[in-house]
Amino acid sequence: MKKIEALIRPVQFDSVVTALVEVGVVGMNVTNVRGYGRQKGQTESYRGVKHVIEFHPKIKLEIVVEDEACEFVVEKLVEAAQTGQIGDGKIFIRSIEHIIRTRTGETDLEAL
Repeated sequence: MKKIEALIRPVQFDSVVTALVEVGVVGMNVTNVRGYGRQKGQTESYRGVKHVIEFHPKIKLEIVVEDEACEFVVEKLVEAAQTGQIGDGKIFIRSIEHIIRTRTGETDLEAL
């Protein structure tokens, strides 16, 4: 099993969730986060006063899928999240050793 962690732009959230549901993703966790990558901070003007924005709002999606589905799910996620601009986000993929559903005690694939 693989855990996919994706940092995406908030404006892309609806299209990403729609794409993931269409490919059969049945569950995910969503968190509002702030951060920066290569673009670091940026300076914006508001009413003539310059403000430095160091951390940009992002949405973090966490999804666990079977190994065989991982590449396909990531491909669809990239298609839905990509704008071609700096700040589109990142995707991290990790191996998951074991899953236990607390309520029933089911493990691994049955727990998904």
